[in-house]
Amino acid sequence: MPEKEKIYSTKMKYDGVFDFSEFYKFCYFWLIDETQLNLEESKYTEKIIGEGKNLDIEWNGYRKITDFFRMEIKVNFKIIGLKKTEVVRDGIKIKMNEGSVEMKVAGTLVRDYAGKFETSAGNKFLRAIYEKWIIPGRIEHFEEYIIGKCDEYTTQAKAWLDLEGKQ
Repeated sequence: MPEKEKIYSTKMKYDGVFDFSEFYKFCYFWLIDETQLNLEESKYTEKIIGEGKNLDIEWNGYRKITDFFRMEIKVNFKIIGLKKTEVVRDGIKIKMNEGSVEMKVAGTLVRDYAGKFETSAGNKFLRAIYEKWIIPGRIEHFEEYIIGKCDEYTTQAKAWLDLEGKQ
């Protein structure tokens, strides 16, 4: 059985004016372009509440790093009270959205994701030796890589929202 270790988890929240469609595209394509993840949207629910709507979106992405390691990133969005609004920028009315965005990001390093060492008790023992004595530096390197990418992603999403809301 592959060993999964969650090594990064964070949450950010933003309340204000933004273009939801553009934010969605920015987040999706940033993950694909910067991390080369195989990304799928596993959940998209929309509930209309009064004049606004609540969205619940979940993305799961993974990428093979080596034959032994795989990285997984999970992103959850909760958008509450999303409604259309108009903003005047440089004397021009622009259609935007207003609401609350909560984004959770989790990064996981999966070891032996193909289960190659799970065929016997002897192989499991060899895997433990391999991980503890032969590749601890590689494990640390890949953990730092995943943490860095997740942290950069969260920072970029925050910056996009802050920049969009202040224009």
